[in-house]
Amino acid sequence: MSAPSALPARPPSMPQFRSNAWRRACAWLLRACGWQLAGSLPDRPKLVLIAAPHSSWWDGVWGLLFRSAVGADIAFMAKRELFSGPLGWLLRKAGGIPIERSATHGVVEQMAARFADSERLWLGITPEGTRKPVRKWKNGFWYIAREAGVPILPIYFDYPSRTLGIGPLFEPSSDLGADLARLRAFYRPWRGKHHGTA
Repeated sequence: MSAPSALPARPPSMPQFRSNAWRRACAWLLRACGWQLAGSLPDRPKLVLIAAPHSSWWDGVWGLLFRSAVGADIAFMAKRELFSGPLGWLLRKAGGIPIERSATHGVVEQMAARFADSERLWLGITPEGTRKPVRKWKNGFWYIAREAGVPILPIYFDYPSRTLGIGPLFEPSSDLGADLARLRAFYRPWRGKHHGTA
């Protein structure tokens, strides 16, 4: 991996927003808090980004600060009912994608269609789905990546070293079990605020 940095170069294909003053402010705050970024961002216009281990609400704080420091426009899913009124505007501005859970086509199909219709899309998902230790990940991220034909980018939190790390791109195969085992093995060395990956 490359040397740790709070403000890495932005690859041209990455979905990004342009607010250099905000980026610098977030990078300064991360450095002041002792956090660093390890690894490099891939030059890919579309991917599914997964983050683990997820053990504290602080993960969201540091994750959003890194997202802003890097300038990456990373989307996330939320139920459609939340996207009304002022909250809906705020969620869309933050990268929220409304999902219809009761639709004939499921979430995987909806997101695959969104990928097909988008020139650039990085979708962020926490595979554990909870802050508690889990032995089994939710596998929706894998099905979305497979259906959309995009790679998976693993991102890890390591609280002992105060590092947010970017792993290598992972191309999903046709074997769900083997892919999940490989991804979980990648995460095993890293420790979240309260626990690692089981």
